[in-house]
Amino acid sequence: MDKFLEIVASVNDAVNSAVWGLPGLILLIGTGILLTISTKFFQITKIGHWWKQTIASIFKKGSKTTKNTDKKTISQFQALCAALAATVGTGNIAGVSAAIVTGGPGAVFWMWVAAFFGMMTNFSENVLGIYYRRKNKDGEWSGGPMYYLTDGLGKRYGKKWLKPIATVLAVLFACFAILASFGIGNMAQINKIVLNMDAAFFSSASLGTIPGTSIDIIHLIIGIALLIIGALIIIGGLKRIARFAEIVVPFMAVAYVIGSLVILCFNLDKLGPMFVSIFKYAFKPTAVLGGGIGVLIQKTMTQGFKRGVFSNEAGLGSSVMVHSSSNVKEPVKQGMWGIFEVFFDTFVVCTMTAIVVLSTGFIDLATGAPAIGVNGDTLVSEAFGKYFGAPGTWFIAIAMLFFAFTTVLGWSQYGSKAVEYLFGSTGVKIYKFIFVAMMVSGAIMEGGLAWDLSDTFNGLMMIPNLIGVLALFPLVLKITQNYIDRKIKKKDVKPILSYDAKIEEQTAQELDQD
Repeated sequence: MDKFLEIVASVNDAVNSAVWGLPGLILLIGTGILLTISTKFFQITKIGHWWKQTIASIFKKGSKTTKNTDKKTISQFQALCAALAATVGTGNIAGVSAAIVTGGPGAVFWMWVAAFFGMMTNFSENVLGIYYRRKNKDGEWSGGPMYYLTDGLGKRYGKKWLKPIATVLAVLFACFAILASFGIGNMAQINKIVLNMDAAFFSSASLGTIPGTSIDIIHLIIGIALLIIGALIIIGGLKRIARFAEIVVPFMAVAYVIGSLVILCFNLDKLGPMFVSIFKYAFKPTAVLGGGIGVLIQKTMTQGFKRGVFSNEAGLGSSVMVHSSSNVKEPVKQGMWGIFEVFFDTFVVCTMTAIVVLSTGFIDLATGAPAIGVNGDTLVSEAFGKYFGAPGTWFIAIAMLFFAFTTVLGWSQYGSKAVEYLFGSTGVKIYKFIFVAMMVSGAIMEGGLAWDLSDTFNGLMMIPNLIGVLALFPLVLKITQNYIDRKIKKKDVKPILSYDAKIEEQTAQELDQD
């Protein structure tokens, strides 16, 4: 097993360096910049509108945002919670702290940059996802980059040579999504659950390892328990996952934010120096990392961008697959939920983690260097333990459990949709069995490798998805302007709702009835 893992790590390092090099980062951030400028900074200029149409609409009397009578779809809020379930996970806690330890406080700045432009990338992905979605044989919506690559890039421009290229890109994306579901969506999440549960509840107890192996027995037991619970929910499909996420994600997210704010209150005197260190070390390496622009790009920017994408998934095209199952009729409306998803995930939850890490003394704000012996995997847990005692450590372990576990559930849906595209509904049943079984592998594998694999699979998904988004961004602009004309400027124009004439006609009729 150890020899096999060494080979996997070696191959992964080579692929990771290629995917997350300068060209990959330019593609990721460049796409977000292009979409932001092209939509005239929609995330800022229309902030009042998209806020009212998303999270604020939940609190409106008679709002249809949280209601759904269709057994084959989920509500808009459930789609958000299911998407957040897959994004608000270890990337927000362990991922952010690891990025700061590895890349310095400046990594937080680049995480914000990636999120700001990622808002419009996620918006565009969702617009295309709703526009190109279709019903499968079970009457459920299926959407995602696979479909806007084949039916968008492959057909929209009328070039015969584009169709096979688009098909190859769609197949590659689906394959990468399946692999990513085992990495970012399964093994990396389970691995962090196990590490934090072990540190919080089993640090003074040990059952040793399985004879002849390095497998920790406690880790194996936790993995098997998660496997059983996960199987019960995943087999129930998206409706069961969405119902679980709708309850767990908002409660745990609010509890985590409140806990982080309490810690901030104990360290208000460090608020100024903390933000100074974030901006200062965003543009120059810390003393520990050394000097030079090469180190800056490799360590600070790369850590910020990678952890930002790992956290909010903007640019991966993953959350589109669950957003496309929403009962929403307007592509732009689900796109606005995508903006809020990135905002909440990074600017709220990830920032709370950064505040906890940078304000509690584990990072020297003057030099940007971590204290000796600091472990990014358990840093947030130690910070909560410092101020709340043992209950604080327990809380983070439980928060990681729920955040990461809901991420596993959300990614099981992403992988299922990718498998459905490639192999049909029969393949989905086989995939779910393998996916659940792989939870145990995440529990017993070495943590660093799990994160490295996740970074690589993220990058591989990103490439074909962003090619599709870039090729179709004129269509996104057209659909967005159509929405603005109808909903904001109140012009009497025909709505643009679907690539399929029949779906568009039916959806338009439903809009008229609302």
